[in-house]
Amino acid sequence: MEAGSRNLAGADTRADAAARGRARAAHRATLGVYGVAIFTGSALVFVIEPMVAKMLLPSFGGTPAVWAISLVFFQGVLLAGYSFAHFSIRLLGVRRQPIAQLVLLLLPLAVLPIALPGNAAPGSHDPNTWLLWVLALTAGLPFFAITTASPVLQRWFSVSGHAASRDPYFLYAAGNAGSLIGLLAYPILIEPRLTLAGQARMWTIVYATFVVLAAICASRVLGAGPTAATEIDARPTSPPIAWRVRLRWIAMAAIPSALMIGTSTYLSTDVAAVPLLWVIPLALYLLSFVIAFGRRSRLTLDAISSSAVATSLSVAGCLLLLLLAPSLALPIWLLVFLHGANLFVIALLVHRRLALERPPADRLTEFYLLLSVGGVLGGAFSALLAPQIFPTVAEYPLAIVLALLLRPGPFRARAGVINRYADIVLPFAVLVGILAAAKVLPEGGAARLGLLAAVGVVALFRKRPLRFALGVAALLLLAAIPKASLVSERNFFGVLLVIEDGSKHVLFHDTTVHGIESYAPGQREVPLAYYSRPGPLGQVFAAYRLPRVGAIGLGSGAVAAYGRPGDRYTFYEINPAMARIASDPRYFDYLHGSKAKIGIVIGDGRLELAKAPPRSYDLIVLDAFSSDSVPVHLLTREAVRIYLSKLRPGGLIAFHISNRYFDLEPVIGGVARSLGLSGLYQAHVPTAAARSAGAAASQWVVVARRQATLSPLVRTGKWRALDESSGEPVWTDQYSNILSVVRWLR
Repeated sequence: MEAGSRNLAGADTRADAAARGRARAAHRATLGVYGVAIFTGSALVFVIEPMVAKMLLPSFGGTPAVWAISLVFFQGVLLAGYSFAHFSIRLLGVRRQPIAQLVLLLLPLAVLPIALPGNAAPGSHDPNTWLLWVLALTAGLPFFAITTASPVLQRWFSVSGHAASRDPYFLYAAGNAGSLIGLLAYPILIEPRLTLAGQARMWTIVYATFVVLAAICASRVLGAGPTAATEIDARPTSPPIAWRVRLRWIAMAAIPSALMIGTSTYLSTDVAAVPLLWVIPLALYLLSFVIAFGRRSRLTLDAISSSAVATSLSVAGCLLLLLLAPSLALPIWLLVFLHGANLFVIALLVHRRLALERPPADRLTEFYLLLSVGGVLGGAFSALLAPQIFPTVAEYPLAIVLALLLRPGPFRARAGVINRYADIVLPFAVLVGILAAAKVLPEGGAARLGLLAAVGVVALFRKRPLRFALGVAALLLLAAIPKASLVSERNFFGVLLVIEDGSKHVLFHDTTVHGIESYAPGQREVPLAYYSRPGPLGQVFAAYRLPRVGAIGLGSGAVAAYGRPGDRYTFYEINPAMARIASDPRYFDYLHGSKAKIGIVIGDGRLELAKAPPRSYDLIVLDAFSSDSVPVHLLTREAVRIYLSKLRPGGLIAFHISNRYFDLEPVIGGVARSLGLSGLYQAHVPTAAARSAGAAASQWVVVARRQATLSPLVRTGKWRALDESSGEPVWTDQYSNILSVVRWLR
């Protein structure tokens, strides 16, 4: 009898152990399927963003604003997706919401794979609103559907009965990890290996896989018992979130978003409008979410205030160095590192504070909705509002200052009137002192004093957040004070500035010189900067008779100085403000004083040139830059085919490829090889006397259908054969690999 009892007890123990094993396996399976689904959906969200933006770049002139406005669009749709997640669960409950969710996820399959509409170019429409409209047509439905998934799946998981379901916010970190991996995979793995059409097909396949995973999660919710159903149907039981807390969360979420777009715009403008430089700031922004919301994160508010503040101070100091010494030539990796580190530290600081204030799980969707509202507001401020109210890119340093105000530290509400006023007065006393001292210092002394002041702000105010933030604001204000300008204008395509430098007028597009003209007696209409007569372009005009010239990119109009009576020069310029400035003889006289007949066509150079009659030009000059970057769509094989179709027999194409960060000779060489063209290259360095007169170093490539056409240039001894030996695939409208041409150490 006792043996039988022992056997029964053993059997019960084994049955219990087996049951516990099955329960653990079920829990692991539940966590696994939810984790994989959220990870996959989040990766899809952040692959579609650079993919669609790259599709749109050629239609909008390759300007960095394409990415900034695309980000705002995607943030807005993300807000709509989070709103759907929040209100659909509240209204429909567990038995109906999963069905509605699956119907929504199935709808995009009818319009995939993603492709641009027939006419994506803005034409005469406002480029901002037209870009938003095209984005809605191209990616609105699939992006909206995929953005709803992460908060809905997390809410479903919170009632799954899993041991971790009471605090499902760690899945937010998993989702951001998927987003981060998707982002990094795009420029490193996807873009270099797949055409845009191939990328769209790949996205469709992975999306279909995600729909299957979401259906499995939905089946688990629909098959749950009545207890789970009751729990998910119930209204939140935790106390309502106060409106001041909601507003604080929105404001805190807005600042890193604005800073992320500001960093992206700065890098895209000064380096290149390419997915690589879009992805890095966004990836760092997401990584800050992953760390801040990670379940096993050991960071605390005090740890961040003590460990990250020192880092943020040093990064801010480095950033000030760059702003106070804009002529400092830094390699691309250091430039990206400094601005990226600044973004990451500040975003981590803010997002960790949000993570520590997160509400109970029954307020999860509302919390994400508020963060999304903040993200949209911050992005819209940087991408849409700031260009309308600031003549320069002031929103970037402004976001840095606002973020520093959120830094934890020994604020003292009862510190007394003197200390409260000192918090405001002392930092700006630094600015007044610098400005006063700059009046008596030799040239260059003010910049050195500014750097010393940056060190002083860090040393004196590092323990007082308000004083430190305002001290940084004072130094940024000093750095942002422009030279007296003849004209300053900002629009969709960037900031244009004309300054008077002695007897010369200098045209800047953002931070890069786009033209110089001397107004000294006898020097007007003499081509300067990259177009001087001793330089490569001057040698081309000296060696050939070129009565019909087409130029993509206007700048100050210096190319027109080579015009002779009877010649006709046509400039294709996408920026109406550039055309207006170059045509005004108060600023530049090249167009007004040219002996050739001048025409200006407003619009994207490639699209507008394609409308010209065949064999229109003896020379086509490719001189289109967005600040210091050449739009990629002007360098592809399809683009060069268009140029060739517009050339007369014996005609030439001259590419201006001067760039601080990219070696574009192999790109032109590969395209020339694929089309059977001959080419020459020259890197011109002017003499000291020529530089003082306004000439600038430049790099040019000239290609022609036949080698014999280039003989006059070969005989000068200043040109060498174009390098066509690159092993990289030829750049096309469907394929380009910016990583292959980066100058990492320059």
